[in-house]
Amino acid sequence: MSTIFSKIIKGEIPCYKIAEDDNYFAFLDINPLQEGHTLVIPKVEVDYIFDLEDNTLAGLHVFSKKVAQALDKAFDCKRIGVAVLGLEVPHAHVHLVPLQGENDINFAKPKLQLSSEEFKAIADKIKKHL
Repeated sequence: MSTIFSKIIKGEIPCYKIAEDDNYFAFLDINPLQEGHTLVIPKVEVDYIFDLEDNTLAGLHVFSKKVAQALDKAFDCKRIGVAVLGLEVPHAHVHLVPLQGENDINFAKPKLQLSSEEFKAIADKIKKHL
């Protein structure tokens, strides 16, 4: 059975896509901690990030770096935080979150509620810097 992320890659579930290549896909988290909170995934469906083949794991980080650099340019932030939890969806993924402080990447805090128009504007803002 395909994960929700595999369905997003296939276009079966809509998303706010940021970037894509042959092996990786980046899109906005619909339950963001901060504006610009982006998920980066390999297109291969593997549950646990450390079960990825070495070249896929390395490529995921290189692709994430490109997206993080665009986020850094798009938002006035001190850093782009990186988190790997891997508990909520059984498909390896990296969270990229614009940060002003450490609490900005606290997954226990309430998530932002953004409109479709706000998500589209955020995605466009990031894509301008890729």
